[in-house]
Amino acid sequence: MFEVLLTYLERRMALTEEHKNLIKSVLTPRHLEKGELLVREGEIPKYGAFVAQGCLRSYVVDNKGKEHIIQFAPETWWMSDTNSMLHKTPTAFFVDAVEPSDVLLLDLPSHMNLMQSIPGYSASFQAGFQKHAASKDKRIVATLTATAEERFQNFLQTYPTIAQRVPQHMLASYLGVTPETLSRIRKKWSLKK
Repeated sequence: MFEVLLTYLERRMALTEEHKNLIKSVLTPRHLEKGELLVREGEIPKYGAFVAQGCLRSYVVDNKGKEHIIQFAPETWWMSDTNSMLHKTPTAFFVDAVEPSDVLLLDLPSHMNLMQSIPGYSASFQAGFQKHAASKDKRIVATLTATAEERFQNFLQTYPTIAQRVPQHMLASYLGVTPETLSRIRKKWSLKK
């Protein structure tokens, strides 16, 4: 599990053996079964999670009990509610495993220690955070302006492997459509090929 993270980090910065040992010492490995919750709405999250194997999702539940998926996180993605962790406020999100998953948990004080102790870690984190923010902004604009078919096509182009791994009802939730609408879009899409 640690090797997946170390390989991920080494693509972004130089790591000494001392750095690698420090990183390993602050991470907590955890296995999640399919459907197992990592974070529950209303909790103050203690950890960010790096996905070494599997896939997580974050979602909110509206007052009618309907799930709205915010993000999927497959291998080598991070999932956290940074705002809740920083401000020690309850999160609005649930996070669970879409499939059996192995994650590495990192608490905020340890993350801050890594930012100060490892050259390049802070810059890599900032670049990743900016990329995530830009992606989130792009998704918000698409949700407000694109058709359901355009959102589906964009998802397939941006995340082709995720579309094949998650159940149709979850993909529909992420896209903001019903499973029936997604089924019609997929059928139409397959006829175009």
